[in-house]
Amino acid sequence: MGNVRVCGQENLPTQPSLFLPNRLDYFTRVALEHALGGVQKVVYLVEEDLRPADATLSGIPADRLITFNFRTSKSLELREKLMMHLQSGLHFVFLPGRPAQISGCLTDVPKPFLMQLSSLHISPVPVYAGFYRKSIWRACTSDPQDSDWSVLHIFPKLAPGPQCGERMLEVWLNASAEHYAEHPLLEKSLPRLLLEGMKHNPSSELIDGMDASRLNFTKLLGASLALARELKRTVREPRLGIILPPGKGGMIANYACFFAGIVPVNINYTSSETAFHSIVNQSGIRHFITARAFMSKLPQFPWPEEEKILHLDALLRGIGAARIAGWVAFAKVAPVPVIAHTFRMDESSGDDEAALLFTSGSSGEPKGVAFTHRMVVANILQLLSKVYLPPGSRFLCSLPLFHSFGLTVCTLLPVFYGFSMVTYPSPLETKTLNDLIERHQCTLVLTTPTFARAMLRRAGADTYRSVKYFIVGAEKLQPDLADEFRARCGVNLLEGYGLTETAPVCGVNLPNAELLPTTPYYVPATCAGSVGHVLPGLAIRITDPDDDERILPISERGMIWMKGPQVFHGYTGNPALNEGLFRDGWFKTGDLGSVDLNTFLTLAGRCSRFSKIAGEMVPHEVVELAIETFVQNLRSPEQEGQRSVAIVGVPDSQKGEALVLLSAVHHGNLPHALDAIRAHLAAQGLPRLWSPREIIPVEIIPTLPTGKLDLRGCQMLAYEALEIKP
Repeated sequence: MGNVRVCGQENLPTQPSLFLPNRLDYFTRVALEHALGGVQKVVYLVEEDLRPADATLSGIPADRLITFNFRTSKSLELREKLMMHLQSGLHFVFLPGRPAQISGCLTDVPKPFLMQLSSLHISPVPVYAGFYRKSIWRACTSDPQDSDWSVLHIFPKLAPGPQCGERMLEVWLNASAEHYAEHPLLEKSLPRLLLEGMKHNPSSELIDGMDASRLNFTKLLGASLALARELKRTVREPRLGIILPPGKGGMIANYACFFAGIVPVNINYTSSETAFHSIVNQSGIRHFITARAFMSKLPQFPWPEEEKILHLDALLRGIGAARIAGWVAFAKVAPVPVIAHTFRMDESSGDDEAALLFTSGSSGEPKGVAFTHRMVVANILQLLSKVYLPPGSRFLCSLPLFHSFGLTVCTLLPVFYGFSMVTYPSPLETKTLNDLIERHQCTLVLTTPTFARAMLRRAGADTYRSVKYFIVGAEKLQPDLADEFRARCGVNLLEGYGLTETAPVCGVNLPNAELLPTTPYYVPATCAGSVGHVLPGLAIRITDPDDDERILPISERGMIWMKGPQVFHGYTGNPALNEGLFRDGWFKTGDLGSVDLNTFLTLAGRCSRFSKIAGEMVPHEVVELAIETFVQNLRSPEQEGQRSVAIVGVPDSQKGEALVLLSAVHHGNLPHALDAIRAHLAAQGLPRLWSPREIIPVEIIPTLPTGKLDLRGCQMLAYEALEIKP
């Protein structure tokens, strides 16, 4: 019991009650038992097909153990049995066994049990048991036997009645976020963890897909330290702009900034001049680091004045091969504390700013999101508490460094854990990406559905044989794409979800665990149509989209709010915008969705991607998906991998708003095409109100470099075509 911290004893009810924990091991069970007055005051309820381990049951007298069969027991009979013991002065504790599940699941109580809670009409007392490790591997764990300490938190009794299971789940999610936020590893500095990762995994490599060069982590560390020392000498301001693609240059520039105590600001090099100057003004950047070769490939980019540019190639030549070799030798032989002290890596940590990113600007001006050390460390540790990657895994790193996934998942996470990185500067060159995946046997691939579709067109049956996780996000995964990947390459696309504001990952589908012969119950790891389990340590709240004050059951569709240590504190220098985004520690995401009793998060789209037509909320993405599937055979070979259509809401004098369809595949006989689309939507069961009013032919659908729809660009096209003034 010495490693169990008990919280919330003030919430213990005065009368005998039903206690429902998310999971218990022997030590947390005994701690709860002690809080309730000892084993003589407790009766345990065990499901015979979900029986706990013998160690968990150790010390429970036979007359204090009641076994039932959930599938055959009637709710009324079970309620009568529970009430009889409660009225005799005994507490009831449901003691769950361990269903088949992957790591990092919130609860051992399967969905069917939570669904039936309300039918008992007994007010339950939620109990949260959390298990934690000192290591960055599985910092929070769902396996009590693999933990260093645990927390047992008792919460106030819930009211009986409908959706009791949903309310129980909300309590557990909140507790998970609260206690994960207290993990001491979240107070470590980001550069210190990068240093430790490079030192502990010297043979891991950065493989540059452009020239096939390789840098093991010792050389990578040495080169980064050499550049860090140079940057400390030449850059006096707190932030430095980085205009580089994924590759050894871009990675070293970022690591050097972290080691030098400079905040890297990776800049979108596909930005318009207006967006670029907005980023510069908001961040206060005075200097930029890039490479001459990269500048020559982007003549249209609004490059800053020459005196503000630090050329990476010139910097490295100035340092010299001999001095870089000396730093590599220092990186190899010097202990972690010596290197950390030399570069003062522990001077900033926690809520100090570590990096500054800007949102894509898909619906307006780019907004600055300061990544703190705590946010990034929290999100990386969450991911590796959920995703199992064996030693020696390799990441394909082709997402831009200015993209939150490109920075956190493809640049920082691999170094934390010693995974090798295969870099390439563009996610668009799909044939080359496929070749790199196959040649280097990549384990994890992260991209968007749009880019994945283009990759599939150039893939063979064995191209992705080594890939354990092929994760797609940033836009909705279309079922036909998932089916085609599975049929042609034997790969299950795993849809995930994240926001720049959450550093960025919030949830991801994963391969299912193997079913156990000892129990018919399991917690699935993937759910079609969802974006996966909510990550451990992240809490979700759902409110009415039209009323932030009205909290909905978590399973009902509404506005998604989030709370947890990876959630940002507000947009940089934008207090007016931040004022409406935060309430009692919760962040309003702007996305609509719901969470089921297995903690799968399902999105219903951005609130900004709905139109209110005749009083009804119409989701643009649902309409787009139905039309995209219908018109896919109209694409030309040159349009493979590109979006065909986009829905835009425009003002309508009679119904408030109307839908119009931007189409890159319709260029003639538009009335006939519109009739065909309306008939298809009706056949899919969509309301007539959801049909587009007209088709606007366009050459291409505006998208951002990440593959996401450029909402602002789409709206401008529609408004210009219809001569609507914004």
